[in-house]
Amino acid sequence: MKFIFPDIRHDQSGFQALVRLENEASSYFLDDVEIDMNATTWFDADMCAAFGAILYRLSDNLNTIRLTNICSSVEKILSKNGFLSHYGREKIPDRWGTTIPYRRFDVKDDRYFADYIENELIHRAEMPAMSHGLLKKFRESIFEIFSNAVLHSNSELGIFSCGQFFPNRQRLDFSVADLGVGMRQNIQDNTGLILSAEDAIHWSTEGRNTTKRGPIPGGLGLKLLREFIDLNGGCIQIVSDAGYWRRENKKTITAPLNYPFPGTVVTVEINTADTNSYKLVSEPSAANIF
Repeated sequence: MKFIFPDIRHDQSGFQALVRLENEASSYFLDDVEIDMNATTWFDADMCAAFGAILYRLSDNLNTIRLTNICSSVEKILSKNGFLSHYGREKIPDRWGTTIPYRRFDVKDDRYFADYIENELIHRAEMPAMSHGLLKKFRESIFEIFSNAVLHSNSELGIFSCGQFFPNRQRLDFSVADLGVGMRQNIQDNTGLILSAEDAIHWSTEGRNTTKRGPIPGGLGLKLLREFIDLNGGCIQIVSDAGYWRRENKKTITAPLNYPFPGTVVTVEINTADTNSYKLVSEPSAANIF
């Protein structure tokens, strides 16, 4: 089966293209699946987390995945971050250090994921200045995305992550995707609330951390990331089930997707032009803002 792939940008249209692929190919078993990328002139590398999750799920159904007709610019960036090394291409050196490597983690790989975000994200020179206390909380918030995937998603196929620094845009993007049951189902299972996919994502970002049945998906980690992004001038996007949620310029946009994503994706975009220095309100400072 052959699929014609469009440009993939980290926005609603990019996620629409990915979930369409997943929907059309999800029933295939022992098939040859060709992703024809002749029309793909741009691919935001951080979207490899969601793309890789979908392709891994197809491979788990014993399909053969082939990525064909990749233009040179797309092939270059997806070879630098190591994504194409999973599909027959060689990894090439990232001399400028703009990529956050594509990785798949088993659900028991929490220590390796912690090392990954520490080495590949937290200590990047492009990150805005943060106090020790806030940096610790920021690190914990990113790690909580992984923990939520392990504790709540029931994903047996792993967690996928990658990112990209865009010097011209002055943006640093980082994505984590899982192949679990999604936020809507988790919230229903934990609280009994029946929400739309978009409302479930919004509910998960409001900082609720526990219920009578225990921890819930989202919790304080997504709330802190949302608040930091509001101050930093960046963006956070979440896709779960058939819901799309975006927070940018202190405004929230939600929309249904045409098809569900088989899990959850969280994408954090940090404004690297931000020269502010951030602290938690609990830290002594004359200029606390967080």
